[in-house]
Amino acid sequence: MATILDIKDLVTNFYTYEGVVKALNKVSFQVKHGSTFGLVGESGCGKSVTVRSIMQIVQSPGVVEGGEIKFFRDKDNPDTSVDLLKQSEKTMQNIRGNDISMIFQEPNSALNPIMTIGEQIAESYMFHQKNKILVKILGIEDNDNIFPKVSVNSLFKPLYMFAKANPNSLFFKVLKRIPIIKHWDKAVLKTAVAKSAQLLGTLGIPNPDKIVGQYPHNLSGGMKQRVVIAIALASNPVLLIADEATSNLDVTVQAQILDLLNDLKKKEIISSILLITHDLGVVAETCDRVGVMYAGNLCELGSVKQIFENPQHPYTKALLDSVPKAKQAGTLTSIAGNVPNLVTPPSGCRFHPRCEKAMEKCKQSFPATVTVDKDHFVACYLYSK
Repeated sequence: MATILDIKDLVTNFYTYEGVVKALNKVSFQVKHGSTFGLVGESGCGKSVTVRSIMQIVQSPGVVEGGEIKFFRDKDNPDTSVDLLKQSEKTMQNIRGNDISMIFQEPNSALNPIMTIGEQIAESYMFHQKNKILVKILGIEDNDNIFPKVSVNSLFKPLYMFAKANPNSLFFKVLKRIPIIKHWDKAVLKTAVAKSAQLLGTLGIPNPDKIVGQYPHNLSGGMKQRVVIAIALASNPVLLIADEATSNLDVTVQAQILDLLNDLKKKEIISSILLITHDLGVVAETCDRVGVMYAGNLCELGSVKQIFENPQHPYTKALLDSVPKAKQAGTLTSIAGNVPNLVTPPSGCRFHPRCEKAMEKCKQSFPATVTVDKDHFVACYLYSK
């Protein structure tokens, strides 16, 4: 299976008044085309920082200081890959939304309370696909070989703005009689809102033509999350990043959203999903492969079956032991101790102060990642030769 995202030795630090927060310490993993990769761990382990580093939206005082993030949009042509860490902000603005989209954790924060649902989804269309909408409005044949080189938008707006700056010219008097030129923004918005209603319908939202005219406060939490997904899907990205997309929803709505994401991948509306969660139940239901994170390090990496049936790292085992089961025998166990302060993280393996199987060398240096089975990797001295 071809790779869509290849992350190697990713390092991200935050420079605070307290000191340098070492948020990511050489994180490496791959996401394959057509798969769902889950990144799981306790709050504060670096999951969200990882995806924000991928999207190049780490907020100050955070800095991505090392590593490589290769993005392969075309699975049949790996030579077209780009290193996201080396791209300009202008290039990244084109990649975000067009190629990689992100669903944020809290839909109430992601949605603008004073804009209608239709306007907010249309905004994504207009930012990334405005030229294609104009092509449709103007009745021009959309030739993919020519269109990317010639911007219809760039042809008409400067023309109109020049004429508007010279209102006494004959040119302006002629131009203003052409409604599609005079009202090009309104025409684009109208078409984009219509496309938004169509998209909402494919996501299972009833009465989409009515919903596009409503505001976020008119919708339930599950409906708002579907709207956020619609915004992310507006430009047909190949990779969808879902950052705790179901954590604030009740279990029934959560199941509906997870089913929706799985269905979108089956229908190939999106190629791949990078799912960020602390819920192992969500991982078991949706993911193909899993990376287990702790305090900025990737502890274990394997398929869902390998992680759940044959966990290797003590932290992975402790996480699974803390999850209630249908046939629970005895009391649940918790992980002793606390998540470390990443300004002064523990030496060696960062989990060793909480690990029941810690050895002296665990305190001295971080263990190398070793292979325990086919495509199953763990960073622990228990398995080092």
